[in-house]
Amino acid sequence: MKLLEALEILKQPIPKSAPQFKLQLACGFTALHLQTFLAAHLQLRNPHRRVSVDTGLFGDLAGNIERLDSSTADALTVVIEWEDLDPRLGIRRLGGWRQSMISDIVQSAERAATRLRQVILTASRRVPTVVCTPTLPLPPLFWTQPENSGSFELRLHQVVAELAVSLLDQPNVRVANEQRLSEISPPGQRFDPKAAVKSGFPYTLQHASALAGLLTGLIEPVPAKKGLITDLDGTLWSGIVGEDGVQGISWHLDDRTQMHGLYQQFLASLASAGVLIGVASKNDPGLVEQAFGRSDLLLAKADIYPFEVHWSRKSESVKRILETWNVSADSVVFLDDSPMEVAEVQGAFPEMECLKFPGDDYAALWELLKHLRSRFAKAALSEEDELRLQSIRNAAAFRALEETAADSTDDFLLQAGGRLTFDPGKSVEDARAFELVNKTNQFNLNGKRYDDAAWSKLMMDSGTSMVMVSYEDKFGKLGRIGVLLGRKTGKCFEMQSWVMSCRAFSRRIEFHCLEYLFENFGVADIALDLQPTGRNGPIVEFIQRLADGPVDDKPHISRSSFLGKAPKLPHQVEEVIASEGR
Repeated sequence: MKLLEALEILKQPIPKSAPQFKLQLACGFTALHLQTFLAAHLQLRNPHRRVSVDTGLFGDLAGNIERLDSSTADALTVVIEWEDLDPRLGIRRLGGWRQSMISDIVQSAERAATRLRQVILTASRRVPTVVCTPTLPLPPLFWTQPENSGSFELRLHQVVAELAVSLLDQPNVRVANEQRLSEISPPGQRFDPKAAVKSGFPYTLQHASALAGLLTGLIEPVPAKKGLITDLDGTLWSGIVGEDGVQGISWHLDDRTQMHGLYQQFLASLASAGVLIGVASKNDPGLVEQAFGRSDLLLAKADIYPFEVHWSRKSESVKRILETWNVSADSVVFLDDSPMEVAEVQGAFPEMECLKFPGDDYAALWELLKHLRSRFAKAALSEEDELRLQSIRNAAAFRALEETAADSTDDFLLQAGGRLTFDPGKSVEDARAFELVNKTNQFNLNGKRYDDAAWSKLMMDSGTSMVMVSYEDKFGKLGRIGVLLGRKTGKCFEMQSWVMSCRAFSRRIEFHCLEYLFENFGVADIALDLQPTGRNGPIVEFIQRLADGPVDDKPHISRSSFLGKAPKLPHQVEEVIASEGR
């Protein structure tokens, strides 16, 4: 982004009634163009909000963080440069570069890093925090050859690395990736010595824009994709299994088909992180079954579900996979080596990201893997990531057995041996609750989404109650599948968000949730902030079944109505002792 483009973006009128997004930018230098670029990038990401970026005092990074007003700031971004660790590591203030001073500079940097860690951790408990470690080169104060790393220089880098690692232990902190920054802003083109001395702003315009873009991606991350659907012949392996035979397909260095092995290895990595992997292949099912029996395959058959292997159109296979996963097309990536197949699926699912596998182009494969990693990136891995694929298999088995069960629904659900756990404790550190509220569509009370800042404030509000719901039965664990969010007002519980994973449908868990609120919160009425979204039909139908009166204007469910209309509730219920009072 050019500076003129940034200024034009910020000139665009935003309604005064639009919600605000306030970012506190903490840095020790004059923010100047970095402030402008950050505001412009954030405004592009949030066109319906009024973005503002506030800064602090020159030369007082730690103090700027300590003075943070968390009641007005939605997020905090901390940009550290070397002179924040010791002024002698900059060029604006003179302090001496005698070799006898270098040891003291390192010790001073260690003390400054310790203080920064303390103030950043304190601030991150109040607002989402993004941290960027030094991006500029160290000054030429070391006596070693430029090609040779000296001990003091490495110790300074170690100080920064240890600071970054210690901050990553905190769930509300994200740290900018230097490797990614180097790809978009070459290190030799970042520093502007003249501007640093004359205005106190040390960056070139190109670096300021690149850094602002990277920081924006951390402040407002793009939601991760949920699943990847892959072709087999010419994609997962080299060759055509129907023509070359099971032993004729390859993915190894000796056969000059290593790129397919790298792709397999990458998909296995995604699967281990909870990404759903499905196969859509025009092929012979028996041969594919044999191919996945090969011991040298890097992607196990157990990592994939479902397999759509037949001679029908790929778009039909993709449709069935989406139905099995119960996810929307915009949450999935499709890969195939055939441009025609890619175009056919793209035409059927325009909102899906459909990509061509790059053939024998290793450079293109490398870029593809990096691109896919960014598409499926998440802040942290959870127990639910490990359970996701197995729970989808279990849900399919549950539905299949339910359809063929001779007993009544009541008897079937009792025989399933379901156990529900309600956890009324709330914490800003619970990434699973945040993920469920922001990604669930079908059983979602109103489709409200929260950014990091809004979620943090909600969790710190003493009047807000949150209940996390977990489930397991004889078919397996589904993990944490539901979130109830609201506040108790007298004898009424005002439900502002209620979501439940589609994996938990048809098990009467939603009835148990209401029963829990009535019993454990001692209320006689539940008011629901229901807003039809076009995708939340299941919860609208559920509320219509129980509500007192019409559901078009904040429907209510009374305790008496619930008791009169609810079916038999089959599951064993447990409660986790709350970590904080309701």
